[in-house]
Amino acid sequence: MVLSSSPAGGAGGVRAHERASASIWHDLECGAYRADLPVWRELAMEAGSGASARPLLDVGAGTGRVALDLAARGHRVTALDLEAQLLGTLSERAHVAGTSIDTVCADARELELGRCDFAVCLVPMQTIQLLGGAAGRLAFLRRARQHLRPGGLLACAIVSQIDAFDCAAGDLGPSPEVARIDGVNYVSRATRVHVDARTVRIERERSIFSAEQAATGTQPPAERDLIELDRVSVTQLRHEGHQAGLEFTGMRAIPATRDHVGSEVVLFHA
Repeated sequence: MVLSSSPAGGAGGVRAHERASASIWHDLECGAYRADLPVWRELAMEAGSGASARPLLDVGAGTGRVALDLAARGHRVTALDLEAQLLGTLSERAHVAGTSIDTVCADARELELGRCDFAVCLVPMQTIQLLGGAAGRLAFLRRARQHLRPGGLLACAIVSQIDAFDCAAGDLGPSPEVARIDGVNYVSRATRVHVDARTVRIERERSIFSAEQAATGTQPPAERDLIELDRVSVTQLRHEGHQAGLEFTGMRAIPATRDHVGSEVVLFHA
């Protein structure tokens, strides 16, 4: 997948990008995903839109892939993420788009916004599988319940079936994701997925190089990036939701794409 962009204020040349921002990598590896948007749009309608809109919370919002889409459709969105840089990019994009999104930099497991009026809380892209196991998920579920209005909706995306592979062992991995920004190439390539009883470890190689470096074969070595997802089933998440005082009310399916596995969205009401 190839993206072309030129962020405001960016300086040309590879030296200006020797340490790529978190936003660039986040956009490259997550920003083009669209298969789940119809589900979030449907569920967001429970919060209403336009003049009748009630508050909606996007957990793990990143640079705004979901939040910006929903705000453009008239929803009142608060975006939560642990990374301030990602939220800064989100805010800049909301300003350019002429939309208003509140941002909160915080750990979802320690959520404390001083309000309990959210009609909908969305947790896309397996964010709930990044909370450090059952204890972290339960802490978040309890905090989410306290922030929802009576009858409010909590929707959590999980991936429970994922195929392992190892490019070093000769397996064919997904195509690299490539961005060209101010003449600099950013390449992210998933090289290994290891699945065990408790976790899914996703390993990537990230490379930054100029066209000149690519032509002369002098590009620097790739850096390794590791993401570890907790394995969790729908049944397990339903049980944890019950422990948190939430009522399981159904599921939605997000279809697989050429580059992404399918996932399930588990629905709870406060």
